Amino acid sequence: MKNKSFIQGAFPAISRRRFVTGVAAGGVLLGIPPLSNIASAKNSVLVSKPTILQGNRFNLNIGYQPVNFTGEDIIATTVNNSIPAPVLRWKEGERVTLRVANQLADDSSIHWHGIILPTNMDGVPGLSFKGIKPGEVYEYVFDVNQSGTYWYHSHSGFQEQTGMYGAIIIDPIAPEPFSYDRDYVVLLSDWTDEVPEHVYSNLKKMSHYYNFRERTVNDLLKDTKENGLSTTWNNRRMWNQMRMSDRDISDVTGYTYTFLMNGYSPTDGWVGLFNKNEKIRLRFINASAMTFFDVRIPGLRMTVVAADGQYIQPVSVDEFRIGVAETYDVIVEPEGDTAYTLFAQSIDRSGYARGTLTTHPDQKASIPAMDRAPTLSHLDMGMGLHGNHGGHQGHQMSTASAGMMNGGNLMGSGKAGYGSATPISHAPTEFGPHVDMRADTPAHRLNDPGVGLRNHLAKYDRTVLTYADIQSLYETKDQREPSRELELHLTGNMSRYMWSINGVKFADAEPLVLKFGERVRITLVNDTMMNHPIHLHGMWSELETGDDQYIPRKHTIIVQPGAKISYLVTADAIGRWAYHCHLLYHMPGMFREVIVS
Repeated sequence: MKNKSFIQGAFPAISRRRFVTGVAAGGVLLGIPPLSNIASAKNSVLVSKPTILQGNRFNLNIGYQPVNFTGEDIIATTVNNSIPAPVLRWKEGERVTLRVANQLADDSSIHWHGIILPTNMDGVPGLSFKGIKPGEVYEYVFDVNQSGTYWYHSHSGFQEQTGMYGAIIIDPIAPEPFSYDRDYVVLLSDWTDEVPEHVYSNLKKMSHYYNFRERTVNDLLKDTKENGLSTTWNNRRMWNQMRMSDRDISDVTGYTYTFLMNGYSPTDGWVGLFNKNEKIRLRFINASAMTFFDVRIPGLRMTVVAADGQYIQPVSVDEFRIGVAETYDVIVEPEGDTAYTLFAQSIDRSGYARGTLTTHPDQKASIPAMDRAPTLSHLDMGMGLHGNHGGHQGHQMSTASAGMMNGGNLMGSGKAGYGSATPISHAPTEFGPHVDMRADTPAHRLNDPGVGLRNHLAKYDRTVLTYADIQSLYETKDQREPSRELELHLTGNMSRYMWSINGVKFADAEPLVLKFGERVRITLVNDTMMNHPIHLHGMWSELETGDDQYIPRKHTIIVQPGAKISYLVTADAIGRWAYHCHLLYHMPGMFREVIVS
């Protein structure tokens, strides 16, 4: 039997937290707080400057540490007594050595997310190595052959949820294609006082356990007034017949989560200082376990210059969605002595993380109200462009992305860069009680910002980033056509909280086998109504956005509900690699081993 210990583990904390959504805001403070300075007083956090470790030799200690984000004392799992873990700053072209000591009572590990390295350095127990036993030290040694913004986290059990995550900054050898005066990491995460195993157990018993936004009589009356009795009745009947909810946006919500920015709760808030007329680089990292964030800085445009550590052609936006495990680098140019709020609301609008950019620590900016909680539509069920999906009138689309979305001529050839032209098919394994939905007409919706962000240009005068906007700054390195295509369906039964790929859970799945050096297209079809961030270890995922010359490279691909998406992979890394949804509580089932030989 295969060794699949990387989905096992335990966490020795017993507590139930109170309801915290982050709608209150208090004083502004500086830095990322090491846990040795976190007090046990209610909502009280003592702070110091962020811990940044720089060089090519590092000592990292995994251990237990008391924390208090919500008014309750809890034991967290930390690296060097810090949440987030220390920022690691490397240099492209150097060899780094990281000695990781496990002081826990359980096995542990560290995965260097998005870093291209040998398989035995990847940090996935059961695939890459055996894991780090209690009391042991594992030495990671590898060459740094890339630059940009990345992160690291545990790949053992649910330790990531309990505090084991941190940022990686890799300084490039060559000058960067943009300038800035100040550089900040903005690391987003979700914290719960509950034991993660209890969270998972609650979801298995009742998938909407943390969802307190199910429809009410008042909602029915409101919909009837806005849309008419017939439309409202038909919509309600459709959802009831499917035994699904159009408000299942997030599995785990602000009912149990406190959303953090650089380790600060919304009550306290993180602060980044700047001087007048400075250009600031903000390195956004979504290190959460389960939460998608929609990020904006009211009154300040953002120029997106990198995605998942890779330079892209600059895109000016007001807002962007960052999925679990993704990173985006943006440049902002604040004016004068004004303070600005960094506002990251959860996709289901159950809470937010926040910070402040300001010229003076005493200067504050107002905190915007959260947007209205979104609801799912026909589009998110994989019913194509028909039905009441809210439209896309507020978004402009390029010729390429329009062709990909509507199945036009640009899709016809299946040429590299333009996505799959093959009609989808459902495998026999996708039929049964373990799969409660299959998308009939999923579309390449690259220009769709997603549920809760559609029409924001028309509604709020906010331009929203989409995948269709992302083009590599440099020409595509491997311009070969794919030699074959793999179609994988992201499947599940929401009510039973069962997740799988092609209807087969990881424990029962055979590995995906790639031949060394081949060029492969992977087409993902999302047969569920949840967003899934899919991460392939060890190799780049080259997102097909309609331009074969400037295909962007990513390490994590978001697949929207009821949609499909395609990307190219050059199998240039021999070994055993993990391939999975990065939602922590989906990962035990929605996981595959990839073998390159």
